[in-house]
Amino acid sequence: MAVLGLTDGRYLYPMEFIIKVSDFAFSWSTKSSFCLAIDDWQVKYGQKVFLYGPSGSGKSTLLNLLSGVISGYAGQLSVLEQDLQSLSGSKRDRFRAQHIGMIFQQFNLLPYLSGWQNIQLGQYFSGRVNQQNQDLLAHLCDKLQLSEALLKQNAASMSVGQQQRIAVARALINQPQLIIADEPTSALDTELRDKFIELLLASASTSTVIFVSHDKSLASHFDVQYDLLALQGANRR
Repeated sequence: MAVLGLTDGRYLYPMEFIIKVSDFAFSWSTKSSFCLAIDDWQVKYGQKVFLYGPSGSGKSTLLNLLSGVISGYAGQLSVLEQDLQSLSGSKRDRFRAQHIGMIFQQFNLLPYLSGWQNIQLGQYFSGRVNQQNQDLLAHLCDKLQLSEALLKQNAASMSVGQQQRIAVARALINQPQLIIADEPTSALDTELRDKFIELLLASASTSTVIFVSHDKSLASHFDVQYDLLALQGANRR
């Protein structure tokens, strides 16, 4: 599928695969016993993907590689047809800010900033502060049930559920093509966990989502599921 670039580096039409991995291997050092090796893996544009595996299987390492936080791998790994390893550190940071929304297990909100200021950080690092779309922001806050009063509160005074919704808004504010969520429901009970996943997927309806967890019971929410250990054996789950 053809891809047309926009002046701000985004894409007008999506390619078939947003992620391509082949003949891939990563190890922290030559002395490390850990090695993440994937022969072949593709993720289609717009898919909602559930990736699971036990602790130590390399889930967070893979997410850090996909987002360009770490590099130094062998083989091919491309996101939006961009080989992240070919970019300098600063260019990888800008690529991540413009094209990838990150949701972390601990949310990584700045506690002394308001909800609105935490959301704005996503725009600041992408270089799009002056391109703010008020209609998009209003729609996003409405869907995530973020009131004006809540947005003015410091993150430290918010409940866990409120902080999660702020983290989702920050991840979505630049309309990224890819959302990466690393164990964001691990501290929630079953009811809140399911509601959060449903809210995330509804809010990120036009984005590809990679959601990582060790809890296989969450898989039914997603289009496709991969066992990372089996994936390293090139077996689709």
